[in-house]
Amino acid sequence: MSLNFSRRTMRRRDVLGLFGVAAAAPVLAACGVGGESAEEKAKTIRIAYQNFADSTLLVKDQRTLENQFPDFKFEWTAFDSGASINTAFLSGALDLAVIGSSPVAQAISPPLAVPYQVIELLNVIGTSEALVVRPDRGIGSIRDLPGRKIAAPFSSTAHYSLLASLQRNGVDPGALTLVDLEPQNILAAWERGDIDGAYVWTPTLTSLQKTGTTLVDSAQLAASGTPTLTFAVAGRDFLARQPQVASAWLKATNAAIKQISTDPAVVAQAVSKQIGSSVDDALAQLKQNIYLDLAAQRSPEYFGTPRAPGALAERLRDTAEFLLRQKKIDAVPDLSAFQNALRIPEPADAA
Repeated sequence: MSLNFSRRTMRRRDVLGLFGVAAAAPVLAACGVGGESAEEKAKTIRIAYQNFADSTLLVKDQRTLENQFPDFKFEWTAFDSGASINTAFLSGALDLAVIGSSPVAQAISPPLAVPYQVIELLNVIGTSEALVVRPDRGIGSIRDLPGRKIAAPFSSTAHYSLLASLQRNGVDPGALTLVDLEPQNILAAWERGDIDGAYVWTPTLTSLQKTGTTLVDSAQLAASGTPTLTFAVAGRDFLARQPQVASAWLKATNAAIKQISTDPAVVAQAVSKQIGSSVDDALAQLKQNIYLDLAAQRSPEYFGTPRAPGALAERLRDTAEFLLRQKKIDAVPDLSAFQNALRIPEPADAA
């Protein structure tokens, strides 16, 4: 099938492996769940973010939600990848999260069936994710990768893009050694010379590119028909319990997305403080993706409207088909499962 359609840090757990949902226990504890009254829990909003440049970090830095809801407690926790976010949702430890399209497709499919909905498309991933190889290993193209050791955070958009690029070039993934590493561990392995290359995202990607050679990036893959996306997802119980907070999230992130176009320097300053980079690096990272406000997200290419659903469900299902061929999920649900997992955002003037 066509591939048409992306400060406490949690270590990723492979929820499809032996750890299963039991791996959620340390995540649950680290998120500060437990020992709270029912009322405190109801007014505690737990948000997962990732340490790359995006619009939500402006919302975090400016405390937009905290200022709007002073009676609520907002807990922001950094995660290494979407797989650990899925685990945390399964344990009931999260309400909102920033996560890529590949782990979302996995979450909707069995055996996971994570109880959240996609409420927003934060960006289309561009050059912020790429495959970089060491220049001293004699690798000139993707077809030179058999026999090499290539790292990626498994079940992430980068992993999906790596496998897609191998398929498009006729390279059997079994012909090379694929290593499951989180971004910070990829950088350490690169510096030791333990790996020949990696498909990863910024800011780790930026460090690798200083000495490495880029073979392909996610902007090129998107142009060739295999895009990856970054979403905001929200727990179904949270959406029912706190609809006003969910609406405020959409309004705040929509304003931040627009500000990336109109005043990116302000967003870059906030991002730099949140991820510990220079303002110039943060600005460069922001320019690597495509940002769509809520009006653009409601186009036929993405969410569409309640009366005319868009192509996003089909894109997620195509991703699931790919993951099934890679034996990352057990089965691909009907299209209706992906449609039900989408919550079409309100028009921009209503959000």
